[in-house]
Amino acid sequence: MVVLACVAVLQGRTTPKLGLDLAGGTTVTLTAKTESGKNPPSSQMNQAVKIMTQRVNGLGVSDAEVAKQGNNNIVVNVPGEGQGRVVSLIGTTAKLQFRQAFAIADGKPTTGAPASPAPSASPSGKDDGKKKDDKASPSPSASASASPSGSASATPRGRALSGALTAPTPNPSGSATPSGTPSGTPTGVPSGIPQQPQQPQQPQQDYTGIDDKNVIKQFEALNCYTGDRRAPGSNDPNRKWVAACDQKEENGQVTKYILGPVRVLGENVDGANAMPPDSQQGQASWSVSLKFDGKGGRQFGQVTTEAYRAYQQNPSSPQAQIAIVLDGQVVSAPSINRGAINGGTASIDGPPDSFNRQYATDLANVLKYGALPLEFTQSSIDEVSSTLGADQLEGGLIAGAIGLGLVVLYCMLYYRGLGLVAVSSLVVASAITYISVVILGEGMGFRLSLPHIIGLIVSIGITADSFIVYFERLRDELRAGRKLRSSVENAWKRARRTILVADAVTFLAALVLYFLAVGGVRGFAFAMGLTTLIDVVVVFFFTKPMVALLSRTDFFGRGHPLSGLDAKRLRKSAQNAAATKAARTTSQEV
Repeated sequence: MVVLACVAVLQGRTTPKLGLDLAGGTTVTLTAKTESGKNPPSSQMNQAVKIMTQRVNGLGVSDAEVAKQGNNNIVVNVPGEGQGRVVSLIGTTAKLQFRQAFAIADGKPTTGAPASPAPSASPSGKDDGKKKDDKASPSPSASASASPSGSASATPRGRALSGALTAPTPNPSGSATPSGTPSGTPTGVPSGIPQQPQQPQQPQQDYTGIDDKNVIKQFEALNCYTGDRRAPGSNDPNRKWVAACDQKEENGQVTKYILGPVRVLGENVDGANAMPPDSQQGQASWSVSLKFDGKGGRQFGQVTTEAYRAYQQNPSSPQAQIAIVLDGQVVSAPSINRGAINGGTASIDGPPDSFNRQYATDLANVLKYGALPLEFTQSSIDEVSSTLGADQLEGGLIAGAIGLGLVVLYCMLYYRGLGLVAVSSLVVASAITYISVVILGEGMGFRLSLPHIIGLIVSIGITADSFIVYFERLRDELRAGRKLRSSVENAWKRARRTILVADAVTFLAALVLYFLAVGGVRGFAFAMGLTTLIDVVVVFFFTKPMVALLSRTDFFGRGHPLSGLDAKRLRKSAQNAAATKAARTTSQEV
């Protein structure tokens, strides 16, 4: 049943993934950029190496290497083909910002668009907030939810706005706002931001609350359908107002935003985890769950309070949305429509076709370990050949086959029929090890390299030692004149303690070596620790039950000379050994 379950987990894959030295891979050189053009501080480079190493380990890529080269270069070696995604994620700066949205439109340039004066019959002289261009904000039906318990759905970002951008205005009324009717201008504007009076002539967009004319011009001229969608200055946390594009397009459309001051920084995120869809909560896509520290939780609670006030004033107000900006691009912009979020947690999600498991896992991984202290560019990227490693693998497999053959030969000659149990146990242990390597490759990205193979070959002797300890205890019981069935149990009680102690020492040695060593030595330690655990499983659940089962047969139970458990022969051998020892003692005394 265990083997069938393992095969089911493999999902059709029957070969293990190979490491950089056996299958080749990708080598990329990342060069740090600084504003001054000088070499970055060594402390920042060391921190970048540490974060990149954590990211590559978080992605489950085994046998990858991250090392500093010179003063401003970091070299990343990733095994396997098609690792461009991994390389790009490792070098992503991952600067995360939470900003309140103040204007939303389609990503096409709007500079030079015909002016549209807004009716202003209200006492305040401002636009009533009801007649707005559809590109200014999503319709209420397109808004996502933010639960007061601390979960904000990010569906209504630019990807979810595609329908609202082209749909008719929900309330297409050109009449003036009656006296006493609340204005559509949201009240949740961050403190200290002066209100910009409504201009009589402007494009079909509401810029209420935005006091920077330059960012308005940049927003109108911004084209999110070309380039890398990173607007100038959108990644600068010190800028009060920024224009930014949506990270991905939805139904052929990309949304652009004017965003207010940074309210929460990524450095205040304590943890990030990818979460599967939850139909009970109405969540159709994968999401990323964020947990803030104390400061971040308070800041996030404050900004969501302001966004919720804006939503209460006007559900279609852009200020009801909190934009989550990653490296200058808007990942999502949830509408806070169910109350402020004061629990210190949030959630990022999106349309199921783009916000899938891989995207959510990658995003959570880069956010979990913080932002890189520097920005990097790819100086070079090369493919690594596996020719040399393939030759070494062939030699290692030949050596392993020779070692296994010698162990089998010894067991058959010395233990005879009982040696079949040892050989069968080695086969079972090898099969479990192979399946484990394949499963680890599929589930955790484990890749088999030369150090791993060396560790697996060395473990053949460790596994054989466990069988020999048990067999020798069993033969000692028979030499003492006990019956075979009782000897099987008595010998097991004496042998299992020795086996467990020996395997525990080996496993602890592998564990210490794994955490203290790096590179290939670490891979050797991992393989040795894995096979030590498998050895315990095989001895307890296969070898001992097999011996107990065979002891009930006539061939082994009656002590056939070829069984390896011939009590008469064992006792005679013991007597001869005792006589020889006595003769040696007598000769020494004389």
